[in-house]
Amino acid sequence: MKWSTLFFIISLLATCSYGQVNFKKNAIYLEAGGNGLFTSVNYERQLTNQPGIGLRVGVGFYTENAFYLTIPAGINCLFKLKQSNSFIDAGLGTTWSRLDGHFLDNTKDANGNHFVSFVPSIGYRQQTENGLMWRIGLTPIANKYGFIPWLGFSAGKRF
Repeated sequence: MKWSTLFFIISLLATCSYGQVNFKKNAIYLEAGGNGLFTSVNYERQLTNQPGIGLRVGVGFYTENAFYLTIPAGINCLFKLKQSNSFIDAGLGTTWSRLDGHFLDNTKDANGNHFVSFVPSIGYRQQTENGLMWRIGLTPIANKYGFIPWLGFSAGKRF
């Protein structure tokens, strides 16, 4: 009886751990639009052993009469759809932007050369079995300049 119980527990643990082998918690991806405003490279980490809550941080840039450095960061949640590897991706992010890309400049900023944007997001994400991922979503931007309807597209690799 003890051996059969032990065998059952080992089999159950092996089955559970095998089901989690394909889930990759990390991702690195390029994003056009979205939280990085125009272009960014991002790293994302899922905090659970299954798709769920994740954190992201990146670095990006854009030019609009000047060079802007952006630092997007946020939290997101993946909601699994019926089709395997498809998710609703909902999140809330913030992006710090600095005119002329002077990230470590200690001078006083009397001209308002930096600003923070708040970026909620809702979209669709697809992940393949070999670790590739892409997503598209609505990512409106709210900052000191107003509210801007915005879209984002990301493509990258999970590992």
